[in-house]
Amino acid sequence: MEQEKVQQLVSLKQLYSIEGIGPQKIFSLLSQFKTIEKIFDASQHKLLEVEGINKQLSAKILRSSENRDKVVSELDKELSSLEKLNARLISYFDGEYPEILKNIYFPPIFLYVKGNFHQADINSVAIVGTREPSNYGKTVAENFSRGLAEKGITTVSGLARGIDTIVHQSTLKANGRTIAVIGSGLDIVYPSENRKLFQEVTEKGLIISEYPLGTKPDSQNFPRRNRIISGLSLGTVVVETRINGGALNTANYALDQGREVFAVPGMISSRASEGPNALIQKGNAKLVIRVEDILDELRIKFDGKNGRAKNSTIVQLNLFEEKIYDVLKDGEKQIDEISQLSGLSTSDCLVHLLSMEFKSIVRQLPGKVFTID
Repeated sequence: MEQEKVQQLVSLKQLYSIEGIGPQKIFSLLSQFKTIEKIFDASQHKLLEVEGINKQLSAKILRSSENRDKVVSELDKELSSLEKLNARLISYFDGEYPEILKNIYFPPIFLYVKGNFHQADINSVAIVGTREPSNYGKTVAENFSRGLAEKGITTVSGLARGIDTIVHQSTLKANGRTIAVIGSGLDIVYPSENRKLFQEVTEKGLIISEYPLGTKPDSQNFPRRNRIISGLSLGTVVVETRINGGALNTANYALDQGREVFAVPGMISSRASEGPNALIQKGNAKLVIRVEDILDELRIKFDGKNGRAKNSTIVQLNLFEEKIYDVLKDGEKQIDEISQLSGLSTSDCLVHLLSMEFKSIVRQLPGKVFTID
């Protein structure tokens, strides 16, 4: 790994190791200081100007350099262990980090990755559902996954039993690309019967986790990983799930992220179809019965020669960024005015404005004034 990237990871890990500092505060700090290094060089007075940073946190930031040698040692061990697994660690600020994932409300600062990103992954669709699908659900998941793969669309799911497994398997059988987002460390395959599938996904797609090596697949990890499944995707398809199923959690994340949600209808007498039927009934999802329904809604462009999705760059705005963009369309504005007109807190505005700066959508002027770039 390049030395510059290693130093960036060390600095991020140093900051992230401070109790009380999470992604939102890191983004707020970066909005003020632009680089991690400038955060550590800042005075306490300057740190206190950042919303959410109090005297206690600012003191911890100033003392964090005392812990740097330990952070370096732990990172060296972590990178060595990842290398043995043919895996790697990337950060939000790495050029390899998926642009589409930066557009969600709380993007993970770190991603542990096994496999390779591909330009085609900008056209990704998630398919999620129950761990105990009916024969109908299995057939639907298989047909949709194969149909998307044949069109050059990358499928995304969670490598769990049931629908997830069918999605990954069917995509691979169609020689397509698939991404699995897991709720454990990359060194722990769950469920264990998917060990062979885990390796196949690695070879023809990639496995992603936000959890360090050694992290067990505890139940609280899966709802959190669901925001990454939807965050990597232009849209999420819900096949079968109960009204309280995890797939609905993924659909809700997609709605919050301003992404499309699709639902495959099922028999009203089937408990497995409670979730998708409810999404359709409430108007939270578009009813789909064929792959073309998804593609038409997403307006993905296709190459006339081979009928597969074009690898064009897509810059998307999440729901909160769209609010800010609408405010700035009338001209440059100061952060307090942006907060007032958008209905978002100042700290939330700064987080999303930083993301929009990285995407070259907005530009910051002196005095915390922002304008469309």
